[in-house]
Amino acid sequence: MQVSLKQLRYFAALADAGSFGRAAARVSVTQPALSLQIKELESTLGARLIERTRRDAKLTRAGQQVLARARRILAEVGDLEQAARLSGGLSGRLHLGVIPTVAPYLLPAVLTDIRSQAPALDLRVREAMTAPLVELLLRGQLDAAIVALPVADAGVIAEPLFEDRFLLAGAAHDLARWHGAANGARPTQITPDELLLLDEGHCLADQALEVCGMAQRQPMDLGASSLATLCGLAAQGFGMTLVPEIAAQAETRAAPGLKLLRFDAPEPARQVGLIRRASSADEGWAHSLTDILRAAGQRLIDRARAAGDPAHGGP
Repeated sequence: MQVSLKQLRYFAALADAGSFGRAAARVSVTQPALSLQIKELESTLGARLIERTRRDAKLTRAGQQVLARARRILAEVGDLEQAARLSGGLSGRLHLGVIPTVAPYLLPAVLTDIRSQAPALDLRVREAMTAPLVELLLRGQLDAAIVALPVADAGVIAEPLFEDRFLLAGAAHDLARWHGAANGARPTQITPDELLLLDEGHCLADQALEVCGMAQRQPMDLGASSLATLCGLAAQGFGMTLVPEIAAQAETRAAPGLKLLRFDAPEPARQVGLIRRASSADEGWAHSLTDILRAAGQRLIDRARAAGDPAHGGP
């Protein structure tokens, strides 16, 4: 008996889920069916891969070694399937990941453009933070992902899309001290106790700490799971936060009390880019997708800047 791709997929799902029940649900099979495939894999390899308990399943040392090789094999198979799906350029099915601080602002414009420019593309979108997206990408479960650069992983290649500058957001009375200030507005002038951050794991939170010159979060901050929640808190005077330009118009519409202020040059910014596996082939699809994403992102930024200089309280 030979090792099958089904067995490797089930084994990887079990390693990720940590239990037979959750793994079976992930791959849409019954628990006995998944258990049988794992037992056959162990029999074929002549090694015990899983330590079974009532509550969970843990990898043995042999299982950890097999998992590393299984992931490489599945990623290679994913590249093969991707090459076949996208051999005609930007058509067929494409799995795209997007970070939460980009997705709700960029995707509506991108989906409209894709419908008009690539009507044969079946786009499937997964929204998640950067680390899970990179992991899914390397496993072959995503074809590409939109993230904030850089991404420190040798297994991916990146194409910059656009520069997204940060604006200071808060209630009018919180921003008042910067209006007309002789020294201008600098991120480092924000104190740790007035900076609102997204929950840990969001790259925007790390970027905010970096540009504001802070080493770590405050023990009692009001971390939020979405930028919309964060802006709502800032609008109510609970503190200030950094808002990317692509989100400026949407968030000021959603939170009428939210005011924006532009920092003096050099303005802090993030670089948004498209990443894909270094091993994947680009037969025109990645270049075409990059062009669509870049154009849509630049339109959002141009609109935010054309709406007016927010130095006096809002665009």
